[in-house]
Amino acid sequence: MEQQKLRELLSSLITAWESELVEFKEASNDYKTSEIAKYFSALSNEANIRGKEKAWLVFGVNDKTRKITGTNFRRDHEQLQSLKGQIKQITGSISFMEIYEVEEEGKRVILFEIPAAPCGIPVLANGHAYSWAGESLKALDFAQLDTIRNQTLTEDWSAHVVPEAGVDDLDASALKKARQDFIQKHKNRIAPEEIASWPEETFLSKLHLINAGKLTRAAVLLFGKSESWGFLSPHPAQLTWRLEGPEKAYEHFGLPFYLTSSELYSRIRNIQLRILPDDSLVSLEFSKYDKDVIMEALHNCIIHQDYTLNSRVIVTEYLDRLEFLSAGYFFEGKPDDYIEGKQTPQRYRNPCLANAMSQLNMIDSMGMGIAKMYQSQAKRYFPLPDYDLTHNQVKLTIHGKIVDPAYTRLLLQNTDLPISDILALDRIQKRLPIPSEMISHLRKKGLIEGRKPHLHISVYVAQMVPGGTTQYYQVKEQGTAYYADLLLRFITENNGVTRQDIEQELFPQLSISLSKKEKSHRVSNLITSLRRRGLIDNLGTRSKPFWVLTNAESK
Repeated sequence: MEQQKLRELLSSLITAWESELVEFKEASNDYKTSEIAKYFSALSNEANIRGKEKAWLVFGVNDKTRKITGTNFRRDHEQLQSLKGQIKQITGSISFMEIYEVEEEGKRVILFEIPAAPCGIPVLANGHAYSWAGESLKALDFAQLDTIRNQTLTEDWSAHVVPEAGVDDLDASALKKARQDFIQKHKNRIAPEEIASWPEETFLSKLHLINAGKLTRAAVLLFGKSESWGFLSPHPAQLTWRLEGPEKAYEHFGLPFYLTSSELYSRIRNIQLRILPDDSLVSLEFSKYDKDVIMEALHNCIIHQDYTLNSRVIVTEYLDRLEFLSAGYFFEGKPDDYIEGKQTPQRYRNPCLANAMSQLNMIDSMGMGIAKMYQSQAKRYFPLPDYDLTHNQVKLTIHGKIVDPAYTRLLLQNTDLPISDILALDRIQKRLPIPSEMISHLRKKGLIEGRKPHLHISVYVAQMVPGGTTQYYQVKEQGTAYYADLLLRFITENNGVTRQDIEQELFPQLSISLSKKEKSHRVSNLITSLRRRGLIDNLGTRSKPFWVLTNAESK
């Protein structure tokens, strides 16, 4: 691979490290081969579990700051390449796909390309299989081992028949509602009278929920009576709602999922919110969460969950967000593939369940569900959803609160922004990195200002506050002279001020892109500058300063 391509690859790994399988190490001089083998095992196994083709181990980059530091590890090219054979000897079968050296910022960086573990076979290092726990290595747990080992099985868990179960074990009200929904979806293709005349067995067969005359697990999940969960044991067959915050509560919802998913939704406190745009006298009012987004997220958890892991679907409600948690890795690709609505999944983890839910209009079978969730949040001026795919589970966060008022105001004023631009702006408001070419693109459109890492949405932004009023806060920094004059006038008007007084006066004037710590540092530098220029004196103590104008300045 050419150096320019390698530099682009390195930049993309550093920029998108949260969504990629990559581990950074400084490795300034040396690194134990046995430790490299452990990381190889962990990254290879994680790539397999997450459905990725490869992972990366990078030497010469700080794992905390993502800054390039350079490495002197195995400067001799042949010695470096010999690591392939050493790792293959330790793992017993597999090694690096390639080892690349690249010069960036005048510093040497090494990129180790690691293949995903083979289907059904975890990768070992000296007899032990490794994985991740946060940012640390850990032994591959039993659930992860089973996930890899079960890949050699082509069976659909949801399609397995339940010999003991019959139609009498299904909930009549759930079947009635399902038939009504089926009529609504297929009314242009099948006469409603014909669908209404079908016996229950015929209706279930049309949904492909009967196999060889027996009910499938998918049929029991969707329509089973509450007491029918035993047919699915050891799976708990539950959806759980948790409330976290000043008040705490929880509730479990069992079968039938076709009805109880809506019951769970009813527990979520979906209040009405108001925003008053700065160019309007009429406030906008909408619900905290879009019901369609919540149901799409919940149904995605039901359809995509790895039921062999015997876990509940958990929905946690916080004051400002909802978190949806389902067991198993993201099955087909990654969430980013589906955001623009151009990707169609080729397969499902639970095809029998997926087919029935699609026939009943519970899910979108063309991969448009994720795109609709993102578009809905953008149309409502809210932060976009976030995915976390670590720990062999999928966690989806739906935000119910404005993170950065500048983002909201920009969407209010620019209703035709493409989703790619909104995605980048969303990452900026969340203080997440974006590619350099996107930064240039947004600058040209006048949407962002500042320098990395303090990028922000442009110039003046509107802060929506309770009561329907709008306050303006400055994003763009003024010059030092501006703040110096502001502080001197403030001291003059008050015949002296404390440090706390100064912060209360200046903090609102500083850029909202700065953290509280960064604002405090700016104020300290300003005070020091004025003191050294002989313009102000401290009449208090070091720990409790009281700043006044000097005699020369007061005259």
